Amino acid sequence: MTTAPTAPGSAAHLRIEGVSCSFGTRRVLTDVSVLVPASRRTGLIGENGSGKTTLLRIAAGLLRPDGGAVHVTAPGGRTPRVGLLHQESPFAPTDSVTQALEAAIAPVRQAAAAVDSAGARLATAPGDPAVETAFATALETAERMEAWSVDARVEAMLAGLGLADLPRDRPTSTLSGGQRARLALAWLLLSAPDVLLLDEPTNHLDDAAAAHLQQVLADWPGPVLLASHDRAFLDETVSSLVDLDPAPMPHAVAGPLVGDGDGSGIGTVSFTGSYTDYLHARMDARARWEQQYIAEQDELGQLRAAVRDSHTVGHPGRAPRTEARAAKKFYADRNAKVVSRRVNDARTRLAQLEESQLRKPPRELWFRGLTVGADRARRSWTGPVLTATQVSVPGRLPVTSLSVAAGEKWLVTGPNGSGKSTLLQLLAGDLHPWAGSVNAPGALRIGLLAQEVHLPDPQRRGEGRTARQAYADLVGAERAEQVPLSTFALLPGRDENRPVGVLSVGQRRRLALAVLLADPPDVLLLDEPTNHLSLLLVTQLEAAIGDYPGSVVLASHDRWLRRSWTGHRLDLST
Repeated sequence: MTTAPTAPGSAAHLRIEGVSCSFGTRRVLTDVSVLVPASRRTGLIGENGSGKTTLLRIAAGLLRPDGGAVHVTAPGGRTPRVGLLHQESPFAPTDSVTQALEAAIAPVRQAAAAVDSAGARLATAPGDPAVETAFATALETAERMEAWSVDARVEAMLAGLGLADLPRDRPTSTLSGGQRARLALAWLLLSAPDVLLLDEPTNHLDDAAAAHLQQVLADWPGPVLLASHDRAFLDETVSSLVDLDPAPMPHAVAGPLVGDGDGSGIGTVSFTGSYTDYLHARMDARARWEQQYIAEQDELGQLRAAVRDSHTVGHPGRAPRTEARAAKKFYADRNAKVVSRRVNDARTRLAQLEESQLRKPPRELWFRGLTVGADRARRSWTGPVLTATQVSVPGRLPVTSLSVAAGEKWLVTGPNGSGKSTLLQLLAGDLHPWAGSVNAPGALRIGLLAQEVHLPDPQRRGEGRTARQAYADLVGAERAEQVPLSTFALLPGRDENRPVGVLSVGQRRRLALAVLLADPPDVLLLDEPTNHLSLLLVTQLEAAIGDYPGSVVLASHDRWLRRSWTGHRLDLST
């Protein structure tokens, strides 16, 4: 990555030029270019594993690309700062909340201290041009960083992200996963980088926190590049989109690299407008790509046949009307010229089309449903199958009751900290209530897709364990043979043989979903199922819930999902 100061008053911007990146024989990004000017909010979308996180890490300077470059500029001749929100917290687990926040605003504190120091020098050396210049520079920096309102901004940020009641002396290691994620987001925003890079920023945000983040980004002066599967957030926040799913491009450019048959981040499609508008444009573009590919392949077949078969013209074997030697020579010469011209024309067009033909549209993963693994008889249930009566967990879930009947579909909503995940853990039997009880028939099978992906390694295969091996370990060899991982179309074939450790978070969550559905449970518990999953898969997953023969209890903050939900609801905010 290169950073370059710009002339005073010019705007910051991020420019990614021709970036390519491969891991082993798998190409993730190829010749990707993205321009994000100041105040522009650009969303990255694409299937799990298409390279969104990789591109953000390259833009942040944490990963060196195989080719291409990243250029970042900042106004006022300053060295630009790039901030990335990703899975690793920017603070140590031993830090208290206060220590974490002070680390975020340390440059602001230093700017205020620099003004005091320069002011003290100015008092002892009035009229000194160098001292006056230093004071003016320090004052301009502090004002730009809003140094004298930083404490108010800290409080507003914590309140906006639902962290106002967090004890400031509490070690960050004792925070919940959602609290740590929101504190990391607050840390990044308060540190005020010139370029803001966000990887799934709304995964742990409720409505109020998402609205606060949306307002912060609307007022952000620098470039913002974010990867998100939150459809409502994309619709309301970004002004342009970059799709990293395979784009139509010449086969000669794409090349026959390993893994491309299933689709990888080769080329991009940029779109100005909302996510809803892009959905329709993307479907139209895909249809045009497929139609053009078919038409080109038909023409290629005809041209190859023409080059192969076009050696004569007219009616071979028929003698000219006169047997005179001159007439025979005339017909022979004419035949040779016409054949030569026709063959040359066909060869020229064939060479041009072979060079410019579009690459074959890669097969799109299409989730095959929640019950595709159900190849054996299911027990029929009637009436209530899972009941939580006056359950509570101090500090995590207030007194709550829920009765789930056979086949019912429930959506659990509520702000962060209201106990959605805790309730699902109680229903799954992974957590015991402090008060109240959870009752279910002894033969009832309950499965939980948790927020945090955990894939145990019972065979101790280590870091080299592939996705297919992990699936077999967790569902059993016999079940894996009856219902292979490929049954669900959740992972491309190339990724089934990749080590679990190199899969993206979304790909690992796809694997966890496949493990859960290898033998579909009677009650399916889904904790924030839209987190980390691609937009296409989320849409397919939502559509499949209504047809699930068992009961479903789903906890989600996803506004898009909640708007279309037609089943029962339990709101934990009341």
